[in-house]
Amino acid sequence: MLARRAATMAVPTIPSPACISQSANGSIISTRRSTETNPRQHPSTSYRCAGRVVRRQGRSAISRSGSRYLHDLEAGRSLLKRVTLRRDWDSRLDEKDQYPRLGARAAATFEAKPENAEKDYSKNGKAANKGVDNGKDRLAKVPISNIRNFSIIAHIDHGKSTLADKLLQTTGTVLAREMKEQFLDNMDLERERGITIKLQAARMRYVDETGEAYCLNLIDTPGHVDFSYEVSRSLAACEGALLVVDASQGVEAQTLANVYLALESNLEIIPVLNKIDLPGADPERVRREIEEIIGLDCSEAILCSAKEGVGIPEILNAVVKKIPPPKDTAAEPLRALIFDSYYDSYRGVVVYFRVMDGRVKKGDYVQFMNSKTEYQVDEVGVLSPIQMPVNELYAGEVGYLSASIKSVADARVGDTITTVSRKAAQALPGYQLATPMVFCGLFPIDADQFVELREALEKLQLNDAALQFEPETSSAMGFGFRCGFLGLLHMEIVQERLEREYGLDLITTAPSVVYRVHCTDGTITECSNPSALPDAGKRKSIEEPYVRIELLTPKDYIGPLMELAQERRGEFKEMKFITENRASLVYMLPLGEMVGDFFDQLKSRSKGYASMEYSVKGYRESKLVKLDIRINDEAVDPLAVIVHQDKAYSVGRALTQQLKKLIPRQLFKIPIQACIGSKVIASENIAAMRKDVLAKCYGGDISRKKKLLKKQAEGKKRMKSLGRVDVPQDAFMAILRLEKEVV
Repeated sequence: MLARRAATMAVPTIPSPACISQSANGSIISTRRSTETNPRQHPSTSYRCAGRVVRRQGRSAISRSGSRYLHDLEAGRSLLKRVTLRRDWDSRLDEKDQYPRLGARAAATFEAKPENAEKDYSKNGKAANKGVDNGKDRLAKVPISNIRNFSIIAHIDHGKSTLADKLLQTTGTVLAREMKEQFLDNMDLERERGITIKLQAARMRYVDETGEAYCLNLIDTPGHVDFSYEVSRSLAACEGALLVVDASQGVEAQTLANVYLALESNLEIIPVLNKIDLPGADPERVRREIEEIIGLDCSEAILCSAKEGVGIPEILNAVVKKIPPPKDTAAEPLRALIFDSYYDSYRGVVVYFRVMDGRVKKGDYVQFMNSKTEYQVDEVGVLSPIQMPVNELYAGEVGYLSASIKSVADARVGDTITTVSRKAAQALPGYQLATPMVFCGLFPIDADQFVELREALEKLQLNDAALQFEPETSSAMGFGFRCGFLGLLHMEIVQERLEREYGLDLITTAPSVVYRVHCTDGTITECSNPSALPDAGKRKSIEEPYVRIELLTPKDYIGPLMELAQERRGEFKEMKFITENRASLVYMLPLGEMVGDFFDQLKSRSKGYASMEYSVKGYRESKLVKLDIRINDEAVDPLAVIVHQDKAYSVGRALTQQLKKLIPRQLFKIPIQACIGSKVIASENIAAMRKDVLAKCYGGDISRKKKLLKKQAEGKKRMKSLGRVDVPQDAFMAILRLEKEVV
């Protein structure tokens, strides 16, 4: 009897947290029975958990099923206890908002002994709560005189992102349990490469020693030379900047470039010497470098270590005291400058802007002055650093706007936002258009993805204003786009973003620059695609862009870098010692020679210590020729390159050898030729894969073997005339790996 009863007993279902109701004081008063039932469950067997109340009939049924029942019952009690504690702590978070900034000890104490959490919270005192209170009230409005808009500028890998993380953590903007390295770098590519690609904005609240509350709008910027356009857009929305310099490496090339951008925008610059905790740090030497090279007074430069948290309060005080507030123009008509935007699948285009004049709130009808389109504002808010809706934004504040904008062309970076009811008389100057330096072709592997590629480029251009593209057709690749980039790294980032974020499979052609072609009829055309270069009989001369490049290097690597520049047809201009151990080399260099592995070679020959900065200075006439590549007697336009006449043979030989390694063998012979016009200057052959037709001939007359070989040769010939060679993606990027072999 007992065995039969035990066999019919079912394992009770543990109630989920959703089944628990709670009274006003937080105690559990009831639980709802699960709707899941077992048809074999004995009618007399039931249980109900209400706090500590447990009832069960049939206690005499002691069996294996009964032991399993008791085990699950204990699990149910543990679950109820965890849910109760979680809800109790959530109610405390509603009052205190979050863990105390210095209250890691309190959090650990709560996990161990929840009843002591309140006591430990108060024990930490005002010091523990200051950052939390600031973070809690960061949406509170402050006078315009207490708003500070600033940016962080530095050379790559000088600690910008680490400093931004520490500022967010110190002001309580981000919780300690939510904190992670490179918090503002929200793309996987940024974390993988350890660099900042996109500018990011964050609103912080800071209370100084006197108790005065300030609103700090921080914009973190990239440090690589290819993303200088992002830096210039960030600086246009600020009144000041933190110049971060590595205390061990000192002033580098991009440090100078970013400082000049800040000075052009009339910003207040605060020098900060970072990484003073490193063994090789020499703050006094770096102070002298900044004063001698840049001309900034570094007597009050702030010494800090963003990693260790040293000097962070001094930086916040300097931002409040030295950076001027924005002008009080809230009473004027609305004028807001768009400095960034992105496309959301549900909300349309989301715009990041800085309010220069006036006010904007939810429900207003706004107009984008350049595109002349009008929309009603659905949501307005601030970035802290996540999007947090607010009722209104006024002059001096930085925020975002959503208005169900479906067309990506209606809200471009640099446009001015104004209200329809009270329009501004004149739009803001906006931004100078970025000039692409490097061009390449992007083609979808699947021809059906052409429309998807176009839509992806339009959405990406909304987020990356420096990207430019136009349709292109290739006989070998089909339909695609010719895209312009600021540099080689910019090109790699865009390609990876298209493949990752939009799921496209792309083929990228070899990068090139824009050439000016003087034709015999007196016309001048610009050509960025080598396949579109006019025939030799129609062109008179070709001009290529030259850049002024400045290399900053320790004195031990002057020789290898001068050799590198001369190998790339560089023209020496100037060399000077900025300090006793660091020198500056200035060259005039063809931009086409920099496309490739120039930056990699620079870092390799200087063991990573050298840096560079360049700017386009104009065009010069050069002896350039078009080098065509023919595969199986067919010209492959994407592999065509424009090279200097003196390097044509070495480039053609290296390119044909690379293609021989990359193109798979076929059942017929494949000739690979490098040609200038109709003249072949280099050639390689890929041998055919052939069947051993003589394997069955183990003797006999030689005529039988000749007959089989002749028949095979006729088949190979017919196959060659009908066969088609598929060129892999690696072959189109082979030109990038030629510099080292050619040199």
